[in-house]
Amino acid sequence: MPHTALTATPKSSRPPALSAFRAVPRTGVIYVTSEAEKRGFRFHHPDWCNLGQGQPETGEIPGAPERCLSIPIHAEDQDYAPVAGIWELREAVAHFYNQHYRQGKSSLYTAENVAICGGGRVALIRACAAIAPVHVGHFLPDYTAYEELLDVFRRFQPIPILLDPAKGYAFDAEALREEVLGRGLGAVLLSNPCNPTGSVIHGDALRDWVAVARQLECALLVDEFYSHYVWMPGRKRVSVAEYVEDVNQDPVVFFDGLTKNWRYPGWRVSWVVGPKSVIRACASAGSFLDGGGSRPMQRAAISLLEPSYADREADALQACFRPKRDLMVGALRRMGFHIEREPEGTFYVWASLKNLPAPLNTGMGFFNAALDAKVITVPGEFFDINPGKRRVQRPSRFEHHVRFSFGPELPVIEEALRRIEALVAKARR
Repeated sequence: MPHTALTATPKSSRPPALSAFRAVPRTGVIYVTSEAEKRGFRFHHPDWCNLGQGQPETGEIPGAPERCLSIPIHAEDQDYAPVAGIWELREAVAHFYNQHYRQGKSSLYTAENVAICGGGRVALIRACAAIAPVHVGHFLPDYTAYEELLDVFRRFQPIPILLDPAKGYAFDAEALREEVLGRGLGAVLLSNPCNPTGSVIHGDALRDWVAVARQLECALLVDEFYSHYVWMPGRKRVSVAEYVEDVNQDPVVFFDGLTKNWRYPGWRVSWVVGPKSVIRACASAGSFLDGGGSRPMQRAAISLLEPSYADREADALQACFRPKRDLMVGALRRMGFHIEREPEGTFYVWASLKNLPAPLNTGMGFFNAALDAKVITVPGEFFDINPGKRRVQRPSRFEHHVRFSFGPELPVIEEALRRIEALVAKARR
């Protein structure tokens, strides 16, 4: 099925009175979940294995702090929260980054460098609403929701940058410099660690990216929602905050929240961190886009940002998720999936299907066959983001890829791998 066909409501089926509304494509996870629901899937259904989910397991895991299952609501919490977030949480976020990434640096983040938002997409939308009319570079493949995000604001022009599977989706600072200069980019949006490939820019390489952004005055917009899911030896987490020289002058803005790294996706608490001028612009955008986040949830989030609490959670999730990663990578390779780059971060495995028999050798073919086995995956074409469908319509360059999530609990992953192995074995007979 071509990507362009994945729309919520075909135009021909719309009542004439609703002709003023355009069809909005469903992002990858929403599409695959909707298709699974047609076959009986429901969240937490014991018969289904959801390897398409974009959230981590949210229950108790060994070594992690006790999960928060109730929150007090103060009398003042009945009021609206400030659009930029309650001051105490903004301070807690700034303190978290200073403690972990800016020890000994003269330039530190303050509450004025932080805006609190109602979820990751809201944080990204606020930043995009504040971007000047410039060329914004984005990478292929990358997070599916960027497609509509980059299309809805017509003040800037999205410019795709293709990553090469043969090179393990690597992209260095010198290549970034060439793209910025050659395409006249004013900003670059990326996820780091990358959803879906699991590649991570870190250490001197990330320092060089920041240097290029500073020298060429090109804004880096870095989605760090998987920054605690890092599988490289000796590194617990990664953030561009470590390499910023002046927090109010360097053109670096990054995003994170409780969704993945604290395993509280339902709280819908996220943040934008950057120069004060950018945060003021994000707050202004929020005043008409979303009006601000939930005050009780923000107040409850403050204690979760305490550095020792966050460290215990990061240690526990890495101890829990690393074996799931290793299990999935090893099992998929034994079945014949080709993994161009083992995931260095995130809780996803990005795999090529080129060595599998038809119809399992395309993302949509595999997805539909796996649904019959009650296993959900995400076809690779959803990560070939094409804002506004401006590129010539042709088969996606990632039509032979699929993304597997090892976000669910281990028994779910083990059962899913057994079903996938049976599916592949049957197709080879």
